[in-house]
Amino acid sequence: MSDPSPPTKSRLASLDAYRGFIMLVMASGGFAFAEVAKKHFPDSSYWNFLGYEFDHVPWTGCAFWDLIQPSFMFMVGVAIPFSHASRIAKGQSATRIAAHVIYRSVALILLGIFLSSNGASQTNFTFVNVLTQIGLGYAFVYLLLGRSFVFQLLILLAILGGYWYLFFQQPVQEVGSAILTSTARDRELWFSGLFAHWNKNANFAAEFDQWFLNLFPRQKPFYFNEGGYQTLNFVPSIGTMILGLMAGELLRSARKPMSKFFYLLGAGALCLAVGLILDYTICPSVKRIWTPSWAIFSSGWVFWILAGFYLIIDVLGFRLWAFPLIVVGMNSIAIYCMSQLLGSRRGWISRTLSTHLDWGYQTLTAKTPAGSMWQTDFGPHLFGGIYGPIVQSVAVLLVLWLACYWMYRRGIFLRV
Repeated sequence: MSDPSPPTKSRLASLDAYRGFIMLVMASGGFAFAEVAKKHFPDSSYWNFLGYEFDHVPWTGCAFWDLIQPSFMFMVGVAIPFSHASRIAKGQSATRIAAHVIYRSVALILLGIFLSSNGASQTNFTFVNVLTQIGLGYAFVYLLLGRSFVFQLLILLAILGGYWYLFFQQPVQEVGSAILTSTARDRELWFSGLFAHWNKNANFAAEFDQWFLNLFPRQKPFYFNEGGYQTLNFVPSIGTMILGLMAGELLRSARKPMSKFFYLLGAGALCLAVGLILDYTICPSVKRIWTPSWAIFSSGWVFWILAGFYLIIDVLGFRLWAFPLIVVGMNSIAIYCMSQLLGSRRGWISRTLSTHLDWGYQTLTAKTPAGSMWQTDFGPHLFGGIYGPIVQSVAVLLVLWLACYWMYRRGIFLRV
């Protein structure tokens, strides 16, 4: 999939657009579709579809919302060859580039912990945030840059195969046993047989976290993550980034653009097929613990999405429509931090917008001539009513985009 011929260029507009698309979707919080569907339209097939696709699946399976983090991890790998080429063009030495890789890894881990601690009474040492996951694996993926396709593939198979074995050799915990690391509701999702090695909060990675996370200062001992996410997810996530690295080296090669597009399509189809086979045979596809089958299957979808952006923007040249996405994609760290610190529906941006735009919470009370009390709401109810959460999510997203646009116009780009 890679070619040692001289590269074509040092930046890819489709990659910026794809990154911007993912960041905007992430910052939207799912547009509150799942909340509205569950609360107001439980019997609507249309709203149930939206609610499903814009929320994480309980354990196994895949919704659109589950593809956000794989896209992020994959694009990190894609960007490595372009970033490396840019630094080489600036005359930076191999030592300086390697030092920057280590600095970036550490900075991403610390930034992820900082954002996860937002609003907490003390530092929340958790490593399941997407930034910490990238930081934990980034330096290792960089070591594979420029290696042969076969070597990269062998490393990928060794990582995913070895990680599968770690779970497989872990003794299975019985559903009826008293387990502190799982709730009764979690056990309803548990597998039996071979797949029981990948049960929620009763697996190899969960047991590792019960030891590892309790090494850090905590208000109370760590027993389990409510979502089932684990620190060791970064290990199979390296596999996702390696596939991204392969795609990035392909896109930087001197192959013809349509040839690159078809390679991306083929790689996506192969990953989807292999992921499904693994899901039905030796390992369930679970995003929350990044099982090997999930790493491969989700990468198949990401290959296809990237292929679509690449075809439309870089091959066919239709770029104007992607400008709003590129504005965000070139400042992905900035919008991620803003969305985490300010952009939730209970964050500073939302509260400020409610103050100036939403009068729906105000009530007028008066006494009628007959002596009875008369009460009514007044105002536009912009953030109230059935669709209020959706309007609120869109409004917050618009403010975040305008902040990125302001930075773009002034040439301000936050990088780690």
